[in-house]
Amino acid sequence: MTTFILALDQGTTSSRSILFDHKGNIRALAQREFGQHFPQPGWVEHDALEIWATQKATIDEVIAKAGIRPAQIAAIGITNQRETTVLWDRLTGQPVAPAIVWQDRRTAERCAQLKAAGQEAEVTRTTGLVLDPYFSGTKLAWLLDHVPGARARAEKGELAFGTIDSWLAWQLTAGQCHVTDFSNASRTLLMDLASGQWSPKMLQLLNIPPACLPAIVPSQGVIGQVRIGESLIPLAGMAGDQQAALFGQACFTPGMAKNTYGTGCFLLMNVGTQPIASHNRQLSTAAWQLPDSRHYALEGAVFIGGAVVQWLRDNLKLIERASDVETLAASVASSEGVVFVPAFAGLGSPHWDPDARGTLLGITRGTGPAHIARAALEAIAYQSADLLAGMQADSRPMTELRVDGGATANNLLMQIQADLLGVPVIRPKVTETTALGAAYLAGLATGYWSGPDEVARNWQMDRSFIPQISADERQQRMARWQKAVDRSRHWAD
Repeated sequence: MTTFILALDQGTTSSRSILFDHKGNIRALAQREFGQHFPQPGWVEHDALEIWATQKATIDEVIAKAGIRPAQIAAIGITNQRETTVLWDRLTGQPVAPAIVWQDRRTAERCAQLKAAGQEAEVTRTTGLVLDPYFSGTKLAWLLDHVPGARARAEKGELAFGTIDSWLAWQLTAGQCHVTDFSNASRTLLMDLASGQWSPKMLQLLNIPPACLPAIVPSQGVIGQVRIGESLIPLAGMAGDQQAALFGQACFTPGMAKNTYGTGCFLLMNVGTQPIASHNRQLSTAAWQLPDSRHYALEGAVFIGGAVVQWLRDNLKLIERASDVETLAASVASSEGVVFVPAFAGLGSPHWDPDARGTLLGITRGTGPAHIARAALEAIAYQSADLLAGMQADSRPMTELRVDGGATANNLLMQIQADLLGVPVIRPKVTETTALGAAYLAGLATGYWSGPDEVARNWQMDRSFIPQISADERQQRMARWQKAVDRSRHWAD
């Protein structure tokens, strides 16, 4: 009987289920969007029950699309938007408040207070992260402080905290598993990166009761059983979306790196089995935990990547479909000096400035929609180039960048990216590498694939984009970009 691996890819704007075959090819895909809620400026929320409902609906839909029986699913893997924070009642399974999304900036003041108190150096030493509202720890503290009775109930063990992986695992196993994996736990501000365990120091600093925390489990390994119809299927892989993409790109060797172009952009470099401290404001983070080893990465985070194209479509009405941006941007030879810094939610690496705001510079009477569209694509590439520069300084030079995510279909963007990086940009045939990474973790845990070598052989290149500009021109462009970034910083301070 032909069998498949089911990957659940729970993202920022949609839930997806994808069936992969033994060659790592997609056999069926189902996707459903869900609501984005912005109750106040800088606040972003999701309905966790809607996330579960859409995810469950895609599971049923993808099985029906593929025309298979649940018994043909060998294992299930989860990958997820990472720092988004859910707090729910252990007895009823009901969230006690809306989920606070990774983009949410409501805890910026709390982070600033901790920085002013001199806490950031110790936070970074312990967790590999910086004090920024991006991460889950201050979001959880906010919920405990602002939801009536939540802190007392959490201390009694009545409430459960989790990122979206935890929430889905809980729902899939009917409340039997309250877990998070090593990669997701590393994004909470609560885990000791070296030990892979919750840090008593961080729990005390943020006033988090241990009783509400999930157990930390390996990224590869059977976690529990999921009932679909009459079948019990092992839930056997779990990783945050960016770590899953690194795994799905077969970046198993230190120095290999990938960049994912989604709502944001996230560049990760494999650094091996020991964490590396960044001296360039990048993050030191978990990559994945296998049954016998932990692996680490450096990460740079761009908060607004593909979302800038959605903004051109939905807010400025410059395009009808996101895919139209390439044609519009390619209709002009350059942006003619227009620079767009899309700091809608502040700036991520290496600036970590929650008070930065979107800035459009260099506008003249001759500026038109095409120049703005091209500047928007360039902004995605500029931000990613900033990440790579810091990462290479921390670790080692890189010879290529593997890319994935929806925006990699944009050939103009990929060429701009190669020009600004000065190294080839490699697009694989299967660009759904986030889901594929979760599938590989689950399949390796259950013997569906024999080992990393077999997984690596599945990876195939679709196209390589080679740099076409000189080093001098690259340097000039990056200098102008930095000038624009400086203008955007601390705007809301």
